[in-house]
Amino acid sequence: MVCSCAWAQGVPALSASRHDFLRRLASTAKERTNHTVRYDPGYVRIPYPGGDVPADTGVCTDEVIRCYRVLGIDLQKEVHEDMVQSFSAYPRKWRWGLGKPDSNIDHRRVPNLMVFFRRKGESLPTSTRADDYSPGDLVTYDLGGNVPHIGIVVDRKGANGRYMIEHNIGQGPRIEDVLFSWKITGHFRYYGPQNYP
Repeated sequence: MVCSCAWAQGVPALSASRHDFLRRLASTAKERTNHTVRYDPGYVRIPYPGGDVPADTGVCTDEVIRCYRVLGIDLQKEVHEDMVQSFSAYPRKWRWGLGKPDSNIDHRRVPNLMVFFRRKGESLPTSTRADDYSPGDLVTYDLGGNVPHIGIVVDRKGANGRYMIEHNIGQGPRIEDVLFSWKITGHFRYYGPQNYP
C-alpha cells in the first residue's frame, strides 16, 4: 500500500507504514514543545545504551534523539554501532581528536547524524521548494560560520503556507517558521533499524 496523501506531495510516494512512522515522529516533535529545556552543549558522561543528558538540558540534536527514543529507536546505540564499524566514514573534523567512537557525545553532533542518516536512512534532495519537505523529515543547516543545526519538519504551517520546524536553537524546544532561514545542508528520512518497508 502506498500513501499519496496531500502532505506527501512533491516527494517520493511512501508506504503506509513509513507514512505512519513519519506522522508519529512529527507528532512527537510537536509534543516536545511542552518541555522546558535549557540549552547546554556541554559534554556529559551518560549510560550506554539508552543514555541521555538531564531532561531539562539539551541542544538541537537532543530534540531529534528524544523524539526517536519515544518511538523506540535509540540513536545513541545506532550511531555508536555504525561508528564502531565504519569510523573512517565519519567527518574527521568532528572527531575532536578522538581515535575511536565516544558513545557519550557522537550521536549529539549534527555532522555525525548527517553521515548516519545518509548511510542508514534516505538522503533527499535539498531545495528551496516548500513542497519538497514533509512532516517527519529531518533538515540540517549551516547557521553561518560552519555552525551546524538540525530540526524536524512538523505538520503545522506558518503564515506563508510552509511546514514549520521543531528545533532547539538556544531557547528550548520550539516550533518556528524557519525552514528556509539558513543554508540547508541536508534533508533526510530515517525510519530506524527495521527501516519499515
